[in-house]
Amino acid sequence: MAFDRQHRITIARLQYPGGNDDPRPGALRRLLQEVDKRTSIEVDTDIPVVSGRRDEIFDYPFLYMAGDRGFDPLEDDVIDALRTYLLAGGFLFVDSAEGLTEGPFLESARRELARIFPDRELVTISRDHTLHESFYLIDRPVGRVDITGNFEAIADGGRLAVVVNGNDLLGALARDTFGNWEYDVSPGGERQRELAFRLAINIVMYALTIDYKADQVHIPFILRRRRWRVDD
Repeated sequence: MAFDRQHRITIARLQYPGGNDDPRPGALRRLLQEVDKRTSIEVDTDIPVVSGRRDEIFDYPFLYMAGDRGFDPLEDDVIDALRTYLLAGGFLFVDSAEGLTEGPFLESARRELARIFPDRELVTISRDHTLHESFYLIDRPVGRVDITGNFEAIADGGRLAVVVNGNDLLGALARDTFGNWEYDVSPGGERQRELAFRLAINIVMYALTIDYKADQVHIPFILRRRRWRVDD
């Protein structure tokens, strides 16, 4: 997310070589609209697309990476930039649209995360983690599907720097150009879709506030404590 002078936020989508890095077009905009509607945070619904280079990613404390198939390895300088970014307080959300527990996209994403953090492993996030209660109380990370019972993550100290989701969270949020839902949600139908919206908002709130409850007035202060740049 990036802050302009009015502290509006957006989420940057991470490009990568090969594969399909935008499997749910419009879903991030829909998420930001819901953040604006349901919380006190002001948003910018324009979604920047970044390649992972150092000179651009540091404008966005939240990066979104999604896919529905395998992709090619990232360049070494991108790996180095992402490592620096994540250790400086940045947040990366990896969302698989495959509907598979061990699909090619997740395999590729795990490969690149191992290059970024060769000394750290993905671990399962417990359901009592702050991520599940940063705004709404959510006990299970559902999305378009419900095939994985927990998020995976890489932590930096007590902070989650990377969160990996196998349930196609943004697929539950996607609408077509006529405003209709693009995908059925299973097995829980429209109730599951609402839970997916709530969970997505929790993730945004967590990326902004870590273990604090959401309160927009605190966001610039918290980001300064995280060594993040906040423009005056």
